This record gives sequence, C-alpha cells and structure tokens, in this order.
Amino acid sequence: MTVLDDIISGVRLDLDARRAFTPLADVVRAAEAADEPINPMPRFRAPELAVISEVKRKSPSKGDLAEIAEPDTLAAAYADGGAAAISVLTEQRRFGGSLADLDAVRARVDIPVLRKDFMVDDYQFYEARAHGADLVLLIVAALTDKELAHFGALAADLGLTPLVEAHTAEEVDRAVAGGFELIGINNRNLKTLEVDLANFGALSERIGSDAVKVAESGIFAPDDVATVVAHGADAILVGEALVKHGNPTAAIAEFMEAGRKRA
Repeated sequence: MTVLDDIISGVRLDLDARRAFTPLADVVRAAEAADEPINPMPRFRAPELAVISEVKRKSPSKGDLAEIAEPDTLAAAYADGGAAAISVLTEQRRFGGSLADLDAVRARVDIPVLRKDFMVDDYQFYEARAHGADLVLLIVAALTDKELAHFGALAADLGLTPLVEAHTAEEVDRAVAGGFELIGINNRNLKTLEVDLANFGALSERIGSDAVKVAESGIFAPDDVATVVAHGADAILVGEALVKHGNPTAAIAEFMEAGRKRA
C-alpha cells in the first residue's frame, strides 16, 4: 500500500462516520442554501502570478508544521499579502485539518477558498459547497478517468472549480484529455513523498496554453518561484513555507515579486 492509498483509506473511514451522523440529503440542502461560489479563474488567468496560500498544520512527510490555533487569522494575513485564493486542508488524520477550519476561513475572507482534501465520493463535494468552498482538489493518481469525468461534472453542477493535480506525464495527459482548465503539477510524489522541484519544468509544456498551470510543493523561497514561473507557472500553491515563515503577508509579497521579475 502506498502513502496515497493509506491516506485515502483513512479518508473513507472518516467520511463514513460523517455520513452516518449527517445524511447526504441534509448536506445537499445545506449546499443549496450556501452563498454563491466565487469564480477564481479570472484572477488565475490574469498576468500577475497567483499565489494559492495554504492553511496547513502538518503533513505526512514533515510531521507538525505549525499550531495554527486561528486559521481565519492566518487566512486574513494571506489575503492582506495578495493571495489569490486560500487552500484549507480538511483531512484530519495526516494533515490535522477539519471542516471547522474551512468554515472559519470562509467567514473571514472574501477571496476564493479551496477545500484541499482527497475527494473520492459525491458526499464530499456537497460538503465542500455546504461549508463555503469555491474550489476542490481532484488528484489524478487517486481517480479513474470515469471518476475524474464524473467528479468534474458534479463540481461544475455545484459551481465548484476543480484543481486537477498530476505528478507524472501520464497523469498530466489524463488531466488535459479531461478538458480541465486548472491543472496542478505536484512536485511531491504522493506515493513516495519525494519532492523534486524540476518536475514542474519537465511536465508543464504538456499542459499547453489553454489551461492555467499551477506549481505545487517544493516552493520555499523566491528563487523557487522564479524557477517555476520561468517554466510557465501561472500560479503556485504554497503551504509549509508560509506557515513557518513568521510573516506570511510579507512572504506572499516576496513570492509575487519574484514572479513579476521572471515573467
């Protein structure tokens, strides 16, 4: 069993517990009553580098990263720095996140919010909308082509924008073939947790010019930002570097400046 397989196994167990407590019909009603989602794509397609800033307490590869007692305060600092969107980890076992974190962030900021989790069931998409998410993550390595198509259509029906994450050439090709407009290349292999920043440069050209390209993982300094922007990144998703920085507002501004210098 890979790390990804193990994480998804836990996700399904936790999902079953939530579903037993709150039936799907109740979650659907809450999703229908939620405020209209925000479309993140105009900002992502703008000339300026878009920074998706992550509320992330811990990870399977690094363990504890930051306590983050008030995720909404961190999210507000991200927004003040010019973040284009906020990514909120909601997976509890490996990342220490929760839907309560998503609620807190959504109530505090007026920019798009990504529910960052391992999406494997329709229930989670209605949950995401019910808790105010505007985007969801689809991990190609965790889904069949049929599931990608189904979840992409469900996301569209709910007004959610999917960020489709790939790590290999084959996964990128599947994302492109699916017609998705927001494609992330993860420099971390979710099956081994190894990170290689060069992965983005090796795969980004496979995406073409129609989709927005997002570089994920392994971005810790302005030089890293410059590297992925030079290979065509329209956006970056950063968590660890921001939660450990001490001044995330300033860090985002530095990353955006690095993107402007190399654009």
